[in-house]
Amino acid sequence: MRTELIKAEYGDVETAAKRAAELLGRGEIVAIPTETVYGLAASIYSEKALKEVYSVKGRPQDNPVIVHISAMDMLDGIVAEVPDDALLIADKFWPGPLTMIFNKTDRVSDTITCGMDTVAVRFPSHPVAHAVIEAAGVPLAAPSANLSGKPSPTSAEHCVHDLWGKVPLIIDGGQCEVGVESTVVSMTGDHPVILRPGIISLEQIRELIPSAEVSEAVTRKVRDDEKVMSPGLKYKHYSPECKVTLVKGSLENFASYVQEHYTDGDYAMCFFGDEEKVGIPCISYGTEDDARSQAHSTFAVLRQLDEIGAKRVFVRAPQETGESMAVSNRLMRAAGFDEVVL
Repeated sequence: MRTELIKAEYGDVETAAKRAAELLGRGEIVAIPTETVYGLAASIYSEKALKEVYSVKGRPQDNPVIVHISAMDMLDGIVAEVPDDALLIADKFWPGPLTMIFNKTDRVSDTITCGMDTVAVRFPSHPVAHAVIEAAGVPLAAPSANLSGKPSPTSAEHCVHDLWGKVPLIIDGGQCEVGVESTVVSMTGDHPVILRPGIISLEQIRELIPSAEVSEAVTRKVRDDEKVMSPGLKYKHYSPECKVTLVKGSLENFASYVQEHYTDGDYAMCFFGDEEKVGIPCISYGTEDDARSQAHSTFAVLRQLDEIGAKRVFVRAPQETGESMAVSNRLMRAAGFDEVVL
């Protein structure tokens, strides 16, 4: 397949959106930027395109995808009802990096929800994503535009690496501002439950709805036979080719551990300013007390480790609360929950 690359970061967003809409209207799939990560988009009304998303990504058939909208009235016909708590959250955080799960209508394809009676919906804030949805005139299903299980793409270059020759169009909208996927909150119960942490934290949601909580499955490995609210929690995600070990402890303890266990081909993934003390080859992924800088760089660094041929990487773990919970979650899953506590 011939892949077209359109640069929209400093170019003509309208032209890029029009081209994407043409392809989406014909049942094709396109890679588009959002503020979180790049998405692989398909019209929610094209079964052909929806199935192609799963096929191209190699995505498990029981892992639902998120529907993206560009206006609140697009919820009509998708969700059965919008609870009052969801309206509060939408008023505060939409457009933005937050997804809500609702009970769905019959118009939503089982291919999107994998047969579940709920649907995940997000209203992205990225101008290119917004323009593409508007031009298409329909909501778009769009999981991350990477091969399933690998680090999510935060630049068009990442999409080119994974999808060139597999999709007809990649829109280059520059580096993603956030860098990790959206916070996912289920709104189908008595109170909001976070199923995937993102840069919008539990604490921020609790400012609106104090009863909000995080699912216990977020912070531990889920058994293969365990029933969970989000099937994606069962799978290993975000993993580079090299083995990842998450190391929790002070800089001094981290440095001692990696120096003791270092073999040729190993790298450390640490914070800015740690490099001189670590004592083995390392790449920094943000500032220790700045979760947003970590989120912005994490996936790009995991991909960089593959590019340089790292055999193993020791990651200095971030905090596990607030905005840092999102980064911690991605790194735990990249490591397959292989962690060392010092």
